[in-house]
Amino acid sequence: MKTKTEGLDLEQVILKYKPVITFRVKKALGSHGPDWEDVVQEILSQAVQKIQSGEFRGDSSAGTFLYTITSRRIIDFIRHKTKVLKEAPEPVPLADPYKDAVERERSEMLASALAKLKPKYREVLYLYYYQELSRDEVAARLGIPVRKVSERVNYAQKLMKKLVRK
Repeated sequence: MKTKTEGLDLEQVILKYKPVITFRVKKALGSHGPDWEDVVQEILSQAVQKIQSGEFRGDSSAGTFLYTITSRRIIDFIRHKTKVLKEAPEPVPLADPYKDAVERERSEMLASALAKLKPKYREVLYLYYYQELSRDEVAARLGIPVRKVSERVNYAQKLMKKLVRK
């Protein structure tokens, strides 16, 4: 018994329907990028594969068969693109020049105030905040009691506040 697909000439089908498929894909995806060409090639190779494997039984016309494959492939492509876009990280915002200027000015003000402190207070702040040592570690490094470290840190903070306000 002869099936409906045996008399089907694949070359003729591709030549006939490739412009239609190309038009639909370009219209759905836009012709500005190279993606549409890849999708058209995938549709055509998928159609040839399905016809050769016998998945296309000939119950419908070759045009309807290709239209269905085209529609499904376009939808899959759009879903994939959307999924990729959803998973993409947010772009890093551009630096705010005003914020940068304020931060720079604040840093200069703190550096100036820090320079006015006595060395014993400056050293305690440096070890505690910039070296991120615990109060016990600062005490061990300076050879002073932990209570003295706490007193110096607190007093140095008060001095810094006064100097920054001026």
